[in-house]
Amino acid sequence: MAGISGTEDTDKKDDTTQKCSRDKLERPANDAVDLNEAVNMNGGTDSPQSELSDDPSTENSSQEEGERTTDEDEKKTCCGDEKGEKKSNDQEVVLIQDTGFVVKLSIPGGEDFDLAVSSMELVQEIHQVLVDREETCHRTCFSLQLDNVALDNFAELKSIEGLKEGSVVKVVEEPYTIREARIHVRHIRDLLKSVDPSDAYNGADCSSLSFLNTVTGGDILDKKRSKPDSIDCTPPDYIMPNAKERPILPLHPGIKDLKGPSCIKVLTYSGWNPPPGNRRMHGDLLYLYVVTLEEKKYHITASTRGFYVNQSTDEEFNPKAAQQKFLSHSLIDLLTQISPAFKKNFSILLKKRAQKHPFERVPTPYQIYSWMAPQPEHNVDYIRAEDAFSTRLGYEEHIPGQTREWNEEVQTTQELPRKTLPDRLIRERAIFKVHSDFVGAATRGAMAVIDGNVMAINPGEEAKMQMFIWNNIFFSLGFDVRDHYKEFGGDAAAYTAPGNDLQGVKAYFNLDHEGLYTLGTVIVDYRGYRITAQSIIPGILEREQEQSVVYGSIDFGKTVVTNEKYQEILKKTASLLKIRPHKVVNEKGEEVELFTSLECKGIIGNDRRYYVLDLLRTSPPDVNYLPVEMEELSAVMQDHGFPREHRHRLACLRQELVEAFVEAKYVTFVRHAAINYQHLQLKRQGKVQADAKAEKSKPLTNGHCEEGEEKPLPDKEENAVTEEDKKLVEVLTNADQAEQADQVAQILPGIDVKTLEEDTKDVVKKAAKLVNSLSDTEFNITFNPDVYQAHVKHADPESENLRREKQIVKDAAEFLVVYQIPSLISDCMDHSSSPIDGSTLTEAMHTKGINMRYLGKVTEMLTKYPILSYVHTIAVGELITRAVKHLFKTYMQGVDMMSLSSAVSHFLNCFLGSFTTPHAQLTAEELQGKKARRKNIKKNKAAIFSMDNVEWVSETPKTMWKKIVDEVKDYFYFKLECDSVDSAIEKYGLQRVSMLREVCRCCGIQILLREYNLESRNKQVFYEEDIVNIFPRVKHIHPKASDAYHFFTSGQAKIQQGLLKEGYELISEALNLLNNVYGAMHPEVAACLRLMARLNYILGDYGEALSYQQRAVLMSERVQGLDHPNTITEYSHLALYCFANNQVSSSLRLMYRTRYLALLCHGEEHPEVALIDSNIGLILHAVEEYELSLRFLEHALQLNQKFHRKLSLKVAMSYHLVARTHSCRGDFRAALQTEKEAYAIYKQMLGEEHDRTKESSDCLKHLTQQAVVFQKKMNEIYKGEKSITLPPLQIQTPSIASVMETLNAINGIVFVQISPNDLDKIKQQMGQTSMESAPIILDKTNGADKQNDTADEKGDKAAENNTEDKENMPKDCTAPKCHGDIAEMKNKVMQQNQVLQSPEVVVANGQ
Repeated sequence: MAGISGTEDTDKKDDTTQKCSRDKLERPANDAVDLNEAVNMNGGTDSPQSELSDDPSTENSSQEEGERTTDEDEKKTCCGDEKGEKKSNDQEVVLIQDTGFVVKLSIPGGEDFDLAVSSMELVQEIHQVLVDREETCHRTCFSLQLDNVALDNFAELKSIEGLKEGSVVKVVEEPYTIREARIHVRHIRDLLKSVDPSDAYNGADCSSLSFLNTVTGGDILDKKRSKPDSIDCTPPDYIMPNAKERPILPLHPGIKDLKGPSCIKVLTYSGWNPPPGNRRMHGDLLYLYVVTLEEKKYHITASTRGFYVNQSTDEEFNPKAAQQKFLSHSLIDLLTQISPAFKKNFSILLKKRAQKHPFERVPTPYQIYSWMAPQPEHNVDYIRAEDAFSTRLGYEEHIPGQTREWNEEVQTTQELPRKTLPDRLIRERAIFKVHSDFVGAATRGAMAVIDGNVMAINPGEEAKMQMFIWNNIFFSLGFDVRDHYKEFGGDAAAYTAPGNDLQGVKAYFNLDHEGLYTLGTVIVDYRGYRITAQSIIPGILEREQEQSVVYGSIDFGKTVVTNEKYQEILKKTASLLKIRPHKVVNEKGEEVELFTSLECKGIIGNDRRYYVLDLLRTSPPDVNYLPVEMEELSAVMQDHGFPREHRHRLACLRQELVEAFVEAKYVTFVRHAAINYQHLQLKRQGKVQADAKAEKSKPLTNGHCEEGEEKPLPDKEENAVTEEDKKLVEVLTNADQAEQADQVAQILPGIDVKTLEEDTKDVVKKAAKLVNSLSDTEFNITFNPDVYQAHVKHADPESENLRREKQIVKDAAEFLVVYQIPSLISDCMDHSSSPIDGSTLTEAMHTKGINMRYLGKVTEMLTKYPILSYVHTIAVGELITRAVKHLFKTYMQGVDMMSLSSAVSHFLNCFLGSFTTPHAQLTAEELQGKKARRKNIKKNKAAIFSMDNVEWVSETPKTMWKKIVDEVKDYFYFKLECDSVDSAIEKYGLQRVSMLREVCRCCGIQILLREYNLESRNKQVFYEEDIVNIFPRVKHIHPKASDAYHFFTSGQAKIQQGLLKEGYELISEALNLLNNVYGAMHPEVAACLRLMARLNYILGDYGEALSYQQRAVLMSERVQGLDHPNTITEYSHLALYCFANNQVSSSLRLMYRTRYLALLCHGEEHPEVALIDSNIGLILHAVEEYELSLRFLEHALQLNQKFHRKLSLKVAMSYHLVARTHSCRGDFRAALQTEKEAYAIYKQMLGEEHDRTKESSDCLKHLTQQAVVFQKKMNEIYKGEKSITLPPLQIQTPSIASVMETLNAINGIVFVQISPNDLDKIKQQMGQTSMESAPIILDKTNGADKQNDTADEKGDKAAENNTEDKENMPKDCTAPKCHGDIAEMKNKVMQQNQVLQSPEVVVANGQ
């Protein structure tokens, strides 16, 4: 990576748990993106603890590494010394010049080969290449030597003396140690199962699935080099328009071909371990036991020099070497010699492994679970068994006995230096690595707790009150123990509190304030229980809580304490989080000033760090769900039905809403202050114009302007706030009078400085009053999180200040309902937001700061817009899913372990099945036995794990759906008009397969991969063997890559200014930095690759675009899921680039996959399906499959008519495409009819003179002429005249170029001319930088409709209409849309761009 090395530990030097890295041979020497290094970051929890301990040696090594690269990195202009400080968008970045050269590697017993390397790589990366290469992958214990001198693994190649072009680097086999021998055995085991998908289905070792290469029938980049294949265009029946069938097997295609051949029956450690003392002195390290495919049994010795077969048997220990004296340094070589079947199958396995893309093999940072899995094949694997039952907690298997100090790691990484760019990269990389390891360990621990595998630290207490410590992580259950939350809603509050606490941790973590520490926090929902996992504050377990807390309250306000240091730190964070400092009174009557909510606690650990915890009320309370006596909401809110009763009193507003509300208020404040100030000045100067304007302003305020009212000037747009206005207001609220006068005079020349002070106070006071500011002299909108809390005693309960604080909280809650929800609906109306499933709807709501408890309100408001029927369907589906999740939680608690699969299958039958009496697969004897057991056995202390809950057996579809309807009404205040799954489907247009998918995903159910007859009315759908597994649902914070974000936004700005070269460089560098922080696999890296692909496509480099997009698809499948909405988008982009590369067959297969995934998520009723169908129709049109093409295009037309206005350019475009297809079929009458519709829309929307209208008119004339000729001839035939032959009709077959143009048009890509010279220059200048990296945007481009470009424009290069409509980088997986106006690029935009000014397209692009 552009010379920025990470913090590796020397222990890692040959750590083979890193499953793989990019094959270096395929990449050019000057390629700066380093996947190998990224892989080392991403080894999941199986990579040795490195930079994470507080061991000074490791910290120093990471700092030294940083220093090694500082001189290069200082060539970059970094984005400010402090995190978050942004330089202007014009900041220039000088990319590191990276020199490449070729070295020769000499392999013992193998052929030498050349390897292209870069001067900035580490020696470690050559190691990784060798471990990954087919010929050398079985070697782990070796060193690299140059002129007989061993190279340091962590040296950069440029720092090694004598290493140059053509140098010979020798691979030298090193003697084994016990640790190295164990690593070697584990690596061999990993190699043998490297193509087996079972880990991915089991959710183990951060493996996940990817089917891209199965869908395309091999690597599309290889096809690029071969001849185009014969084109098979037939779509499968189930993706045809209006097909009713929704199979689920195609989600996992080619599953039978995924497994590799079996190479060996048994490979395990022998029972003769450990070697006795006398054998240790002969170099024996450990003994292995092997059974080959030929059924021969061998005992093998691992010695310091290698592996050999000894003479031991199962009964007799004889460590002497066997007759055939094979001593092999590699275990693979030995197995190859003793088993011919192993030799044959292992070579097949290696070939299969080599065919996999590196991105298919790298571990992901967090575990992804599949909601379907094939029948699991459970094979003997002693190493897996050892992992499960040895005391391997979360420590690395190479460091037995050492558990990780999670809290120390989490806090130490936060303390790493952050002054320079290399420092920040090392720090962010370490933070992310520790965090992903911690999430993995916490998840395993939480599952162990619920499965009854961990002993409680308070075993004598009732099960719900038990707490656990496992692997230095503290686990507590989501129940109200000791009536802690009695006043807040009992168990319901206890269940919600961890989620709120996590939001608080996220808020403080993102501030990244030096000197303040939060705990590592993970929430796991598993088998109906919620477990909170936290790192442990040093010393907290050794003392009572009362002694520990130095700030805040532990007893809900009776005792409140504070501490000067905490006040100093929290004062700074409070202003950033918009928290108002406020005073409360404790039971002794003392006033205490707080900068957080009352519940927040400050604890100084034994490590002298200042921790804050219990951050569940960091955000202000949501008064819409907090009815308070004597307090009324506004009439508007009462009309909306608020306040509403809620299950608990912990309802808080989201941080996103707080920010949006403050921003909106600030805009209002600035606008009024600036306008009134200028107005006052003009008035004082007595100018005629000012008086005239003042007169004009009167009608704007209902015809009269009284003293104290706002007097807006009519020449300002209502919401426009210029930079000048902002500057002026900043100066006006500045305390220094002398400076103020000078600065105001600069901004508004000619004003009367004498009256400045008086005017300023008056103007600011009025503006402050208007926005309910808490200060009369400046803009101050902050929130007191303790208002409306009955248990909090405020210092002055009757004061005006407290009244204002309460009003602000009311205003924010009103803002959510009156502004944010309509804004969300407006985004859906103009298609700038288009939810695909429940998760994307949730994300859209959270982005607007709308909590999910408002989902019923959102759904109710969507009912009024028929054009948004698809969003309404998704919203109702999400209401049902969430209600089912709530029911599943209570349903599962206490179900006996023996009955889990029966209980889950019965639950799914009651929810989704139409069969009225599904039978719970549990015999009467089993039930009877349980009841008897309950009587006979005294109460089980660990009842949480086996309550013998048998109520689930009596559940029926009727009772289940009554509960669902009641739950939706009670929780979301929405009335579902259905009483069964059938009536829900009929009334709301839902589909069963989507409901099944959503419920499995949100409840953590993994079902058997087979076809289910979900419609069946005469037998149940699911049986207990259909439930394969239950997996955890995990919530945690997401550490960010700050510098990558700054590079990225700068690049985005450059692209929008038309500076493609600078933009491309910045965005490449953003990808470099992302790779460095996150490693190879991350949703933000995927989004980056997607934009990089689009940029290359715009620049006309279709091959590069294909390469980037292929990686984006693989990564999205791996880190977000096979059927995640982002994966659907990635597939559609890849299909377009395949078509541009003349891979028509692959393009169609990818488009069919896109449509299949979309149907699985939401069915056909969705505007995205219209776009997919238009794409499929056009590609089929290109290969002259007109009948098939017509079916898809006509369906797209129907959907566009439904989801867009009748007079929409999208509808006109659809009419035109259908007409074109009809004419190619020779049906001129139908073509004429549809083209007339297109012409009518163009004429009305664009006028008669517009090119588009003229083209449509010409088309009509041509069609009319053809239709007349055709009809004449038909008439002659009917009359029986002599000439029976039809004249050749002028049917123009489509050229690939013209179809390509139309595809670009419907996908929202506008053509811009760039000369070949310009293009070459960009490519040359990019040559030295990383062409393998990429940026962060482009979720999808909304289609800007455009007809075929004229012939002379066909060779133009493409540029996308890109606007930056969101500031943030992609969240969990979603990147902001990039539509922007590259139209100005070099001012060479084609005339068609006029179309982009039409209202339709401007709305479509959300501009």
